[in-house]
Amino acid sequence: MEALKAESLSKKFRIFHQPPLTLQKAAYNFFHRTQLYQDLWALEGVSFSLQRGEALGLIGTNGSGKTTLLRVLANIYSFTSGRVWIQGRLAASLELGSGFLLEFTGLENLYLHGAIFGLSRRRIAAKIAKIAEFAQLKDFLDVPLRQYSFGMRMRLAFALIVNIESDILLIDESLAVGDVAFREKCFARIEGLKSQGTAFILVSHNMEEIARLCDRVIWLEKGRIRACGNTERILQEYARDTRVK
Repeated sequence: MEALKAESLSKKFRIFHQPPLTLQKAAYNFFHRTQLYQDLWALEGVSFSLQRGEALGLIGTNGSGKTTLLRVLANIYSFTSGRVWIQGRLAASLELGSGFLLEFTGLENLYLHGAIFGLSRRRIAAKIAKIAEFAQLKDFLDVPLRQYSFGMRMRLAFALIVNIESDILLIDESLAVGDVAFREKCFARIEGLKSQGTAFILVSHNMEEIARLCDRVIWLEKGRIRACGNTERILQEYARDTRVK
């Protein structure tokens, strides 16, 4: 059963190269039809589907469109053309820990972000102990986040995202959030959620993570799908291509 489907998704950014204009310069450009910007297509004609219980990997060099695609799917960016169908609750971890308020305690931030993800205060309260145990931060929930280390904030954010009962999770470079033991816990949690029907889209430059977790891979290049299919095959093709370059 499909959890998500994208059809011919395209996203255009308009890049301006000149500083703010004077009125005189603006009038001159208008009458002489001078173009002050460049259209940059970050995504062009991207189509794919995601099944329940499936993990789809997104790979490609920096600037290939991976994060832009996740932001479009998460409704952070509007798309220029195309269609998206989403079945169920979607949550995104695009910049792990972004939006946390450093003057708030860990507990206050959990309530705040749980509400952003659409959970009632009662449902958040029922998950607090589980989130704190997963993040190994039970003794720090009443401490302001400004006193947390970077790793502690990342663990709290990841623990939240994997405990909010979403049908689809978008994760962008968010698995390197602790020591080896904690990363193994993250992998095990993702594998457990997959077995329960949660669908994932994972962006990572770590090919070992993609190989371990993903059932299929999309290789993006300059905003287009260069290849899509079996994880092992696509990773081998990608490795050969990057070695040649």
